[in-house]
Amino acid sequence: MGLVFMGCRNKTQKNQEPIKVSKQLHNSLTDLEKEQGWELLFDGESFKGWRGLGRKDVQTELWKIEDGTIRKLNSGEVPSMPDGQPMEGGDLMTVDTFDNYELYFEWKILKAGNTGLKYNVSEELSQKFGSQYSALGFEYQLLDDSDTLYAGKLKPSQYTGSLYDMIAANNADVRPAGMFNSSRIVVNDKSVEHWLNGKKVVAYEFASPHLDSLFQKSKFVDYPGFLEKRKGHIVLQNHKDDAWFRNIKIRKIESGS
Repeated sequence: MGLVFMGCRNKTQKNQEPIKVSKQLHNSLTDLEKEQGWELLFDGESFKGWRGLGRKDVQTELWKIEDGTIRKLNSGEVPSMPDGQPMEGGDLMTVDTFDNYELYFEWKILKAGNTGLKYNVSEELSQKFGSQYSALGFEYQLLDDSDTLYAGKLKPSQYTGSLYDMIAANNADVRPAGMFNSSRIVVNDKSVEHWLNGKKVVAYEFASPHLDSLFQKSKFVDYPGFLEKRKGHIVLQNHKDDAWFRNIKIRKIESGS
């Protein structure tokens, strides 16, 4: 009986041992991802590979590395100029440009937060028709959709996951403010997709009549060349609200694959 009891006890102890779950570290790549061609755009520790649009470096008064994230500080935390005037802000962009790719990133904002990630960005076009330090490009909108601040005030194409001011996200499921969301943008020749938390929410094609018709009604209609597909920068928008980004990585896609 004693032997039977000891055997049962050992079996119970064995069953109660914690299961070891493999958890990927933030801002890192698994062996499989490396095999698939993924590259980190943010190493979690520095702004290597990034600079301000229209600048040679990063405006660290607005952009910080914080707990393994790139944080855009809210306007209230940005210091004023020596003369007391507000500091002129600017967007943060990749040094490199990209053509056909799959981009993955995670982001969070706070209550009523509003910002965006832009792609297909030409620095030259941005400065010619827009601002010296702000990007003109296709924007993946990032918003606290449920906040009453926006109720009844925005177009459908101005909510999270949308191609800003042109194509509304379909069945977007945004996590509550303060929680990280995951997003993907896939650009493969003319075809583009937006994904949010595992769901495809937008699909369109460059040079399509449908996209052009939406462009004609958008705020971008007066910018020649805006719609053209190009090898462009990835840009984090300088907005007045807090925003955090992590696990930003990209996989180049061979044309037509």
